[in-house]
Amino acid sequence: MDKSNQQTHDHYIKALMDISQAITSDLFLEDLFKLIVMVTAKVTGVEICSLWLVDENSDPPVIRLKATQSFEPAYVKDRVLQLHEGVVGHVVSTQQPLVIDDVLKNERFKEKEMAKQLGLVSMVGVPLQGKENKIVGVLNCFTSKPHVFSATDINMLTAVASQAAVAIYNTSLIIKTNIIEQELKSRKKIERAKEILMRRRNLNGEDAYRWIQKRSMDTRKTMLEVAEAILLADEL
Repeated sequence: MDKSNQQTHDHYIKALMDISQAITSDLFLEDLFKLIVMVTAKVTGVEICSLWLVDENSDPPVIRLKATQSFEPAYVKDRVLQLHEGVVGHVVSTQQPLVIDDVLKNERFKEKEMAKQLGLVSMVGVPLQGKENKIVGVLNCFTSKPHVFSATDINMLTAVASQAAVAIYNTSLIIKTNIIEQELKSRKKIERAKEILMRRRNLNGEDAYRWIQKRSMDTRKTMLEVAEAILLADEL
């Protein structure tokens, strides 16, 4: 991050645009997570960027590592922190950026062996602010040399993190909407298949549903596949 302010600003704007474009793409969430860390690392010139998200479905809620562009895949799998644990938990709980000049000398930073192995020195963690100012995750950036993160660096990283939060929310919404849409289409087809069975086999609605259900189990096909076969046979 040793370029001129103008160059740095231009690179951050490009990062915001790249992430914004992902909102309207067909990326799955995992692909979006990878895009966010790769774009952020590229435009900032940091050694490693990692993305952590708050999992509200867990009881109690926890913070999960979702993506990083440098760690081994095995490291990312099942990495979980409590809401107040480590530097990530600190950023979530305080809702403020955290800068550490030397991670090996900071008590709050717990991954010292990993830092030694990868040669990491300085870091900044910024919160991902979602709707109604709710913190949904943390974006961490590490350098391999001592680095002073300026107010401009932090402000621009915060802007990238905010755009990432929007992208994640919108992509999640699109995926959820598509799942609901497919579920509604499936139900409509099953209902139509039930009506055909009720008419052809003189069954009531409950018995027709059970017939489709049993046929599904016997043939090891989904109820939707059975319903579609009934609809096709009726058309023929």
